Amino acid sequence: MQHLLRRKIIYILAGLFIIPSVVNAQLSEDDWNLPDHDLKKYHFGINLGMNRAHFSFTHHPVFLPPSPMSDSVWVVESINSTGLNLAWLVNLNINEHLDIRTFPLDLTFTEKAFEYKLTHPDRPAGEDTITVKKVQSISVTFPFQLKFSSDRIGNFKVYMMGGVKAELDLAANAGAKKAEELIKLKKFDYGIQAALGFHFYFEYFVLTPELRVDWGLANLHSRDVNLKFSNVIDKIYSRQITFSLTVE
Repeated sequence: MQHLLRRKIIYILAGLFIIPSVVNAQLSEDDWNLPDHDLKKYHFGINLGMNRAHFSFTHHPVFLPPSPMSDSVWVVESINSTGLNLAWLVNLNINEHLDIRTFPLDLTFTEKAFEYKLTHPDRPAGEDTITVKKVQSISVTFPFQLKFSSDRIGNFKVYMMGGVKAELDLAANAGAKKAEELIKLKKFDYGIQAALGFHFYFEYFVLTPELRVDWGLANLHSRDVNLKFSNVIDKIYSRQITFSLTVE
C-alpha cells in the first residue's frame, strides 16, 4: 500500500513539472505573460502558507530506559502540529538565474506539543496516563535566501532555494515563574532553509507554490531540573515543513 502511495506522489510531482513544461514550450515569447517580469531589479509579493512543525529532541541522562514500576515519565514523544505563515517578500534580481530573497515581515504561528506517558499521573493536577503539554509559538523570522532558477519555459519556471534564518519567538516562556509552565523555551533560534518552487506567469501576476523545509540549529530548551516534564529532556530543536503560495 505504501509502495502504491509513493508511486502516486511521484506521478503527481512529475505531472506538476512535465505537463506545464510541455504546454508552455509550444508558446513563443510573443505569447508569454509578463515577459519583462524577470528583468526587473526588484520584485515584491505577499506570501501565505501552512506549516507542519514539531520538535527534534534528545533525552537527558536522567531519563533511564522505560521502567513502568519506577519512573513517573515512561515515554516522551513530539507531536506534529499545523500552523500558519504570513510574510511579505522582497526579491533582488542578480541575473537570469540567481536572486536574493528576504522577508522583512515574516510571521509564523504554530502550536507544537509533547506527549508523555506516565506511570503515576497526578490526576488532581489534570494529568492522565497519557498527558499532552502544548507549546504555543508566535515567531518573527529574518531569512536570507539564495534562489537558483531554471530558464523560463513559456509561462513556467522552476527554482531551488537555500538560505539561513534568525528567529525570535514572541511567545517563548523561558522566563516564566509559574509552576504550570512545565516546558520552557528560549526566545532566539537560528537555522538553515531549503525549498523547491514553481513560478506560474499569469496575465497580471505571478503565482508561486513552494515547499520549504526549516532546520533549527539552536537548543531551545531552558531546562528546569525541578519540573518532571522538563528534566527528562536535554536539547530541543525546531523542525518545520511549509507549503506556501506567493503572489507577485
